[in-house]
Amino acid sequence: MGRRHAETIRALPGIDLTALVDPTAEARAFADTIDVRWWADLPDLLADAPPDGVVIASPNHLHLDHGLACISAGLPILVEKPIAADIAAARTLVEAAEEADVALLVGHHRRHNPLMQQAKNLIDSGAIGRIIAVHATCWLYKPDDYFEAAWRGQPGAGPVFINLIHDIDLLRYLCGEVTSVVAQDSNATRGHEVEDTAVVLLTFKNGALGTVTLSDTVVGPWSWEMTADENPAYPNTTAAAYLIGGTHGSLELPKLKLWHQPKRGWWEPIEEKPVAVAPADPIAEQMKHFRDAALGRTAPLVSGREGLRSLAVIEAIKRSAATDPPAPVVLDEDG
Repeated sequence: MGRRHAETIRALPGIDLTALVDPTAEARAFADTIDVRWWADLPDLLADAPPDGVVIASPNHLHLDHGLACISAGLPILVEKPIAADIAAARTLVEAAEEADVALLVGHHRRHNPLMQQAKNLIDSGAIGRIIAVHATCWLYKPDDYFEAAWRGQPGAGPVFINLIHDIDLLRYLCGEVTSVVAQDSNATRGHEVEDTAVVLLTFKNGALGTVTLSDTVVGPWSWEMTADENPAYPNTTAAAYLIGGTHGSLELPKLKLWHQPKRGWWEPIEEKPVAVAPADPIAEQMKHFRDAALGRTAPLVSGREGLRSLAVIEAIKRSAATDPPAPVVLDEDG
């Protein structure tokens, strides 16, 4: 993601990439190829040539230290998801940014996809009525060579933490806060220390119920990656990843199909209404938003608090799945 952010910044007007910070030889070589200054350590950059803002795409366990260093220097930050390795670290980072009045954004880039803004507008306008039920599917197959990096089969690297956090953030954005979860997971297919499959029941503050199924061992088209067409690295399908059902209609995402009946009733005709939206790269849109937030032109769309709440739901899912039988985990407003 660091490389992708760097390439995105270089392609955007009104924002300049001034430095890369990464101790590896590979990163230094990449900095040379794009003619950007390189530092091995963040403190050296902050002391020698502080920029106007910093994108933190380092390993999760370093987000807190890197974030605090930037906040102490008064620099706005965009922190890749998850905001931190755990809730305690995330809360420390959020509170430090709030106390210092420094902009803190979290890299849940999918919220910046124009189709998400359109979906949010439709729901808020009452197009589907009151939300009753939600379902999200995240089925994909990670090949064996993906796990040649041993850490990907170890705690903290399963699909719940790496993949599902994006889906949870979008469901919160569209449907409201999650108040409780019940979850079950399994590592029966690959036998790694972390799950390869999970099923989650969500209860939302507005009374809606949601179900989520997740697996990185299923060959299938039902995942955001294969349906949203926002990353050319993934094949695009016509399948749906999310179904959001309301009292007056339903929404199919990310294809943005609105289903409704002129007269409600299970024997009445039902109509499909595609909703047009101009596509845009959410990574680029997120970076432009970071520029504006860093300059004080706008409030963060995905603030530190938002990142904290999405991480809290993920941790609740992990806690529930760790019990036998799975026990409900209740979340408060701050996660």
